[in-house]
Amino acid sequence: MTGKLTHIDDDGAARMVDVSAKSDTRREAVAEGRILIGAQALAAIRTGAISKGDVLAVARVAGIMAAKRTAELIPLCHPLPISGVTLDLTIEEGGIRATAAVATTYSTGIEMEAMTAVSVALLTIYDMAKALDRGMRIEGVRLLSKTGGKSGDWRA
Repeated sequence: MTGKLTHIDDDGAARMVDVSAKSDTRREAVAEGRILIGAQALAAIRTGAISKGDVLAVARVAGIMAAKRTAELIPLCHPLPISGVTLDLTIEEGGIRATAAVATTYSTGIEMEAMTAVSVALLTIYDMAKALDRGMRIEGVRLLSKTGGKSGDWRA
């Protein structure tokens, strides 16, 4: 780590990093997060009894769409040509785990897109099931791995 924030110039002002001199390389990022859900709401999601529709299908599409729009949500984030997004939602004891894998061939990383996909998928689950459980809690949104680019591979 260089110890210098790349989105801050020498005068301390925010800036969008110029990546034009960097080579396009294949880059992938995987992120995860979890939403803790009460038993009644989790059972309703599992059986398709939520009146708003198929919670997992809607959350999956929402997460994929969010990955594609990350640059519109996060200031100074580059719009990227995303080549693929997968978003897996797994019902577990006490909640649902979201795992997103996002890929591009470009000159900057795709970590923010993976974490945005997870975050929006989990928020969508909350929105669709909140009538049954307003106490749901989103936790542990984090990067699991990234590959490609100048800094190389990284794993949590």
